[in-house]
Amino acid sequence: MNTHLRRDVLPIEGAADPAAGLLPILTGIARPGFDSAVAPYPDMARNLEYGRPPTLLPYTMQDSYTRERTPREVPTLVLENEVLTATFLPDHGGRLWSLVHRPTGRELLHRNPILQPANLALRDAWLAGGVEWNIGATGHWPLTCSPLHAVRLTAPDGTPVLRMYEFERLRRVVMTVDAWLPAGSPALLVHVSLHNPAEAPTPVYWWSNIAVPQSPDVRVVAPAERAFHFDYTAQLKLIDFPNGDTAEATDAADAADAADAADAADQSYPARFPAAADFFMDIPSGERPWIAALDESGSGLVQTSTDRLIGRKLFQWGIGAGGRRWQEWLSGPDAEYIEIQAGLARTQLEHLELPGGATWEWVEAYGLLEADPAAVHGTWDESREAVAGALERLVPRASLDAALGDAQKFDHAAPEQLHQGSGWGALEIAAGVLADDGLRPFGSCDAEQQPWLDLLRTGRLPSSEPPASPVTGSKWRDLLETAASDSGSGSTSTPDSDSDSDSASASTPDSDSDSASASAWHTLYHLGLLRLADGDRDGARQAWTRSLADRPNAWAQRALAHLADSPDEAASQTLAAHRMYPDLRELTIETLKALLAADRPHDTLSVIAALAPEDRDHGRIRLYHAEAALAIGDTDQVRRLLDEGITVDNLQEGEASLDLLWLAAHPDLPVPPEYDFRMSGS
Repeated sequence: MNTHLRRDVLPIEGAADPAAGLLPILTGIARPGFDSAVAPYPDMARNLEYGRPPTLLPYTMQDSYTRERTPREVPTLVLENEVLTATFLPDHGGRLWSLVHRPTGRELLHRNPILQPANLALRDAWLAGGVEWNIGATGHWPLTCSPLHAVRLTAPDGTPVLRMYEFERLRRVVMTVDAWLPAGSPALLVHVSLHNPAEAPTPVYWWSNIAVPQSPDVRVVAPAERAFHFDYTAQLKLIDFPNGDTAEATDAADAADAADAADAADQSYPARFPAAADFFMDIPSGERPWIAALDESGSGLVQTSTDRLIGRKLFQWGIGAGGRRWQEWLSGPDAEYIEIQAGLARTQLEHLELPGGATWEWVEAYGLLEADPAAVHGTWDESREAVAGALERLVPRASLDAALGDAQKFDHAAPEQLHQGSGWGALEIAAGVLADDGLRPFGSCDAEQQPWLDLLRTGRLPSSEPPASPVTGSKWRDLLETAASDSGSGSTSTPDSDSDSDSASASTPDSDSDSASASAWHTLYHLGLLRLADGDRDGARQAWTRSLADRPNAWAQRALAHLADSPDEAASQTLAAHRMYPDLRELTIETLKALLAADRPHDTLSVIAALAPEDRDHGRIRLYHAEAALAIGDTDQVRRLLDEGITVDNLQEGEASLDLLWLAAHPDLPVPPEYDFRMSGS
C-alpha cells in the first residue's frame, strides 16, 4: 500500500481541555537543589548553571480543568503505511498518541484510555501517554496542551510528510516536527528543527518523552554502563547502571515472583522498585544513541536518533502506594507506564545555548524491535549487544543520516493546511521579527493578538479589562517604552516608597488623547511584565507602581506582590488585588496561598468564608481551608474536610500537601490511597 496522511477523530473519555488563565506566570525555574560539582563533564557543569528563565512570561496558567470526563471526539492526524499507523493529536502539542504495529496489531506506546489533564507541566496541564515533543525549559513544555499548526508536505520520494510547528514564545524559537513513513518502513521517522530567529543566543532544552507500558518483565536497555540517578529528593548521583547504589528495592515478591535479591537490584527493570526515579544514561561519546523497552519475548519499542540528540533517560513512577496512585490519577486503573526519553543534553536539568540565527536539527526513529529474549534478559553486556545488533538491522545508522538530508528537501510547493495553531507567529511576522516562510504558514492574527497589532500600527496599546495577553521580546518592549514615554508615565527612576502615590499622581499628564490617557495603566502594566522578563526587577516595580497610581487595578497590584520583600507584604499586596477582582478564582487561590505562606490563617479563613459556595467547594480551596484550620489548631475541622473528601484536580507532581495533611490530623493512621501521592516511597 502507499503511505497515507489523513485527518480523523479519536473517540475517548476525556475532561474538557484547559483554557489559558488571565494571570501571567511571574516565577521562573528554580536552581537545582544540588551542587553542579557532581557533574563529571565541564560542559555539563556549565549547562546545569545556565539558562534557567527568571519568569515563564509570556505564558499564563492552564489550570481550569476538572476530573469530570465525558465522551469526546478529539481531532487527529494519522500517518499509515504497511507496517505502522501513527496517530497525532494536533490540539495537544502535536503529541504522537499511538503507534500501532499493523502486522501484529500491537500498540507500541502507552496509549492512555482517558484524556485527563494533571499538574505536571510548566503551565500546569499535562497529559500522560504517547510521545510528547518537549521544548523550552526544565519541565513539560508550555504548549503541551495547546494546538500546533500542521500542513502536508512531500518527501523527495513522494511520501507525504506531516509538518507540525509553532513559535514557542518563552525561548522565542520556531519549533518544527516533521513525521513521515516511507513505503514499507518499519520505523516512523521524525525530523525536528529548532530555529532561533534572533541575533542573540537563547537557551534551549529538548526531550522526546516516550510513554510505554510497564509490566514486571519489561527491561529498559540503552548503550551505557553508568547513569545519573535523580530520586526526587534533590540528589543527583552518578551510579553504575543497572546495578548501582540507589534506594532500597522493594521485596522481590512484590516486584517479580521469581526474582531473587540480586535481580531485584537491577534498575533496568522499572517494576522492581517502589519509588519514582530518573536515570539519565551516561552514553559514551561516539556511541550510537538509542533506548528500548522490551518485554519477556525480547520485543518492544525502540527509539534512536542522529547524533545531536545525545541524552537518554528512564523515568519510573515506582510501584509503591504513591506511584500506583499517580498512575491511576493520570491514566485510570490498570494502565501502568514508564517513560523512555531522548534529549539534547545528558540530563533534563541542563540547558544549551542555541546561537543567534542558528538552526539545530536531527532525525528520530520509532519502531518495533525484536531481539533474542535470552540475550535481552541476560547479562547487561549481552542485552546491549543484542539490542544494538537488532537495531542496526531494523534502522541502519546510515539510513538516519540519509533521512536528515531528505528532510532538507521537502517539497516547496504550497503546503496543504491540516490544522490551525495560534496567531502569535503571524504577529511576530507582522512585527518583522520572523521571516514569512511558505513551508511554515502561520496564517493570520486573531482577537488575542489584535491589541498588539494596534500597538504596532498606532504606537498605542488600547486599554483592556482584563488585560491583553502578555508578549515578550525586545520589539514589544521598545514600543511600550516609547508609548509610556509619550504618555508622560514612563520615568525610569524608581520613586521613594513614601511618595509613590503623590509622585505618580503628579506625573500623570493631561493629554489631548482621551484614549492614550485611559490606556496608560494598561501600557505600564505590560511594560512591567516585559521588564521583568528581561530581569529588570526595579524597572518592573516602577512601571507597576505607576500603573496602579494611574488607575487602581488588580493586575499591577498582584504583580507588585511578586516583588515584595517579605511573605507578609506579598500576602497584603495579593489580598488587595483579590479585593479588586474577587470573582477571579485563580487570583483567589493565589491569595489564599500567599496568606498561608505568611502565616495568616485567620485571614485565609475570612477570605474563604466570603466566597461563593461553588468557589468554597473547589478542591484547591478546600485544601487551603483545611491547612488554615490546622494552623489555628482546629483539628476537628481538618478531619471533617478530609472525611468529606478533598480532591485537588491540579495536584502538582511531587506535592505532599494531602498526605502531610492526613498525617497531621491522623498521626496514628496510615495515609489512605486516595491521599497518597508520595513520590519518594511510603
